[in-house]
Amino acid sequence: QVQLVESGGSFVQAGGSLRLSCAASGIAFTYAAMGWYRQAPGKQREFVASINRFSITNYADAVKGRFTISRDDAKNTVYLQMNSLKPEDTAVYYCNANIAGQPYWGQGTQVTVSS
Repeated sequence: QVQLVESGGSFVQAGGSLRLSCAASGIAFTYAAMGWYRQAPGKQREFVASINRFSITNYADAVKGRFTISRDDAKNTVYLQMNSLKPEDTAVYYCNANIAGQPYWGQGTQVTVSS
């Protein structure tokens, strides 16, 4: 049974920082491409960042230079370090795992950035 459990969401003022974590179980984590997506109220879910099994990263333009995705294969965990947060970063952040084209999702963690 695949489980992705996000944590670290919180309320923060603009300019602040947060680190999200996603602990995975039930998958061959070292082979998984991992990613973060977010969904703001009334909007579609959108891509934020990804990291593949070789630790090659990719970022949405909106977060480049502010967010950093990383992974710890020994802990089956992927992280999202978010700096210089803006009110428009407010959303539910979802962890995603993809193995051989099969996606899995976590339950999400709320990030709220006040102006």
